[in-house]
Amino acid sequence: MSDDTKAEFGEADAATQKAARQPVWSDDGDAPFDMGDDPEALEDEKPITAPRRRKKAKPVTEKKSAANETVEIIKTIVFALLIALVVRVLLFQPFTIPSASMEPNLYEGDYIVVSKWSYGYSKHSIPFSPPLFEGRIMDRAPKRGDIAVFKLPRDPKVDYIKRVIGMPGDKVQMRQGKLYINNVAVDDVVVSEAQMNDLFGTRSLTKVRETMPGGRTYMTQDFGSNFELDNTPVFEVPAGHYFMMGDNRDNSIDSRVDSMSGVGMVPEENLVGKAEVILFSWSPGASLFNPVSWFTNLRPSRFFQKLN
Repeated sequence: MSDDTKAEFGEADAATQKAARQPVWSDDGDAPFDMGDDPEALEDEKPITAPRRRKKAKPVTEKKSAANETVEIIKTIVFALLIALVVRVLLFQPFTIPSASMEPNLYEGDYIVVSKWSYGYSKHSIPFSPPLFEGRIMDRAPKRGDIAVFKLPRDPKVDYIKRVIGMPGDKVQMRQGKLYINNVAVDDVVVSEAQMNDLFGTRSLTKVRETMPGGRTYMTQDFGSNFELDNTPVFEVPAGHYFMMGDNRDNSIDSRVDSMSGVGMVPEENLVGKAEVILFSWSPGASLFNPVSWFTNLRPSRFFQKLN
């Protein structure tokens, strides 16, 4: 080999060694490391210069995605509330029975569903009864014998449930515990008699099947014929009003009591809807804060009973 060739190889070898000694940058963009003479010493070397790391900016798409997700959640909630409001105003509304005034057909703790379209719509069909309009839209008169929910005339914030007994123009009276409509006694048949104990002691409880003019039948219960509301004057039902009574005749504040302290005559505008079905029922004692009572106080035999 000639001297010139050896010189060329020597220069090439020196260049290769020099290149091998050049600082090496990692794939992550860290500062260069000096390999030195021993490439295996790379892991023990310190950076020649302190790295300047750039803060990674959050992708714009992530911010937009989070904002879009929030908007979608809000839209879903708003649509759900609107649907619930429409159903409540136009179709159905649930109610809980708070007292015994409609026994033996409705008991305290029954959870019922009321149809809103049955009698049309008034301002009382809307939550909080806003004064948006007067009268009723798509008005349909209740039928005698319907179980109706209505706003208490002296306090429209309070919901009441009673049976429609007197129609506009009727004359209604109680005589010795017997119901008269337009001076004609309503047909009734004693179904059962029993003794019961309550806060008032031992009393006789009579269950009676009444039949309205027109053939509508339903059950009532009575504790005797000498109670305060068993004998009343004649009530004349004015136009645009209805006479309401509870099925528990001796334990019901209804149209037999004047509007100052009771119900009085109920304006048609105050009608909310017709009670259709018992959805489910709890006996008294069930507590929201005691989940065990939700099951121990259930009354499955009353579930899905259609109301007459």
